[in-house]
Formats: sequence, C-alpha cells, structure tokens
Amino acid sequence: MPKPNFTAVTEFTLEGFSMFDWHHRLILFMAFLLLYLSTLASNAIILTVIHLYHQLHTPMYFFLSVLSISETCYTVAIIPQMLSSLLSPQQTISIQNCATQLFFYLTFGVNNCFLLTAMGYDRYVAICNPLRYLVIMDKKACIKLASGSCSIGLSTAIIQVSSVFSLPFCDANLISHFFCDIRPIMKLACADTAIKEFITLLISLCVLVLPMVLIFISYVLIVTTILKIASAEGRRKAFATCASHLTVVIVHYGCTSFIYLKPKSQNSLQDRLISVSYTVITPLLNPVVYSLRNKEVKDALLRALGRKPLS
Repeated sequence: MPKPNFTAVTEFTLEGFSMFDWHHRLILFMAFLLLYLSTLASNAIILTVIHLYHQLHTPMYFFLSVLSISETCYTVAIIPQMLSSLLSPQQTISIQNCATQLFFYLTFGVNNCFLLTAMGYDRYVAICNPLRYLVIMDKKACIKLASGSCSIGLSTAIIQVSSVFSLPFCDANLISHFFCDIRPIMKLACADTAIKEFITLLISLCVLVLPMVLIFISYVLIVTTILKIASAEGRRKAFATCASHLTVVIVHYGCTSFIYLKPKSQNSLQDRLISVSYTVITPLLNPVVYSLRNKEVKDALLRALGRKPLS
C-alpha cells in the first residue's frame, strides 16, 4: 500500500535520451528516423511482393507476411515515441497512455516470438516431411498457428499490464527509459514489487525460453535430416532454406533475452541502448535478411522492378 501523505501519480515522465546534448540527440533522431522509414518501406515491399506473386503464396511466405505486419505494428507502438523524446526530452505521458503503449508493445513483441516458432515448425515440416508438407501445412493449419501466436501475445499483454498497473505509484514518476517498459515502471511503485517481478520473470521464461527450446528441437531434427542427404548440393540448398530464419531468430532472441532474463541492472543507459537494438534494428533486419538471403524473394523483387522477365 502507498505510504500516507504521498501524492498519487497520474502521469509519468519519460527520461528518454536527455543525458545526451542537443547535437547528439539530433544525430540519433536522423539515424533512427532513417531506420524507421526503411523498416516501414521494407515491410511494405515484402507484403506487396508476396501478395502479387503467386509462387510466393506458400506457408513460409504467409508467416513472413504476418511477421512483417506484426513487426510494423510493433515499431509503430514504440519508435514514434522514441523519436519524439529525442527532440523533446523528458516528455510526460499519462498512466492510461503508458499502459496502452505497454499493451501493444507486449502484444506484438510476444506475437513475433511465437511467429518465429511457427516458422521454425514450417521449416521442420518442409525438410523432414517434404512429401506431406502441403497436407500438414495447409491453409487452416497456417491460420491456426498465426492466430494462436496472436492470442498468446494478447493474453500475455493483458496479464502483464494488469499486474504492473495494479501497483500504486506515488511521487516518483521519472521512467528511466524512452518508452513504457515493465521494469522501469515497476521501479517507481511505492509498494513491494517482489511478486510482480516474479510474475514478470515467469512470463518472460514462458514467452522466450519455451519458443527457443521448440526452435532448437526443430533445428536439431532439421540438421539430422539434412546430414542424411547424399549430395553436397542437396545439403547446401536445404541449409539455405533455413539460413534467413535462423539469422533472425538468433538476433531477436539474443537481444530480448539479454534484457528480460538477466538480473536487475542499475545501468539504465545500457538497458536503453540494448533496447534500441530490438526496437529499431531487429525489425529492419527481418525484411532485409529475408530479401537478401532468399532467392525467391529476390527474383520476385527483380520482376517487380522490371529487371527480370517472368518465367
């Protein structure tokens, strides 16, 4: 319970990047704005190409298009606030708006984790059960996996937001971050947060470790199957179909795990800089990796630009 004579907080102040001077914030603003616009453009191109070219109407590209939509919504929930904080440091945000931002951030962030898991399962079926691939990964199965990922994201966000914002907030209202994230908000609570922190850790384990374990199992089975292929060219092609997904998985889980599974840190600036990696860089990495490392997508892009004739 809040202590007596404490003033209840109705809004927070985001510290953002106020520790940097105006010149450095302006440079960061231009860099982050360029990355953000590139992310939006890249995801829009991926979605357009997948929609226009029938040869990309497969389960793999269905999940990629859903991931692109989810990543776009994820960045819209965070990056505009970040850009604004670079131009106007220490911005205020109401508790209601802070809760809304956290809700969408968690919904799409968790959704991305389980979409990557679904994509790992798709690669497992494609390589380990190629003759039954289209039967197992039919339209209904793809929709179930995608909607299941979204449902887990929504459920997680509801539980976490309800847990965090049931805490009382008194006097202290400076969030040491550039957006409303769980740990920086809980630091401001004027009550014991041990149970809430345990809930957060438990949920983080579920939404990060469980998908990582499932993806790891999928790739153990995939590698085992690939090593049984007689020809070196066959093995190379099989590995190539997984390279893009595996690259995105390593970067995505590496950054988020470092933030949410590590012990409490007193270095809020370090946490903010690491957060930039998975809120700004990783969303751009996904469409770029899938475009540059995937022959089918590159061919479709070249056709869209008129540089390659239709086959």
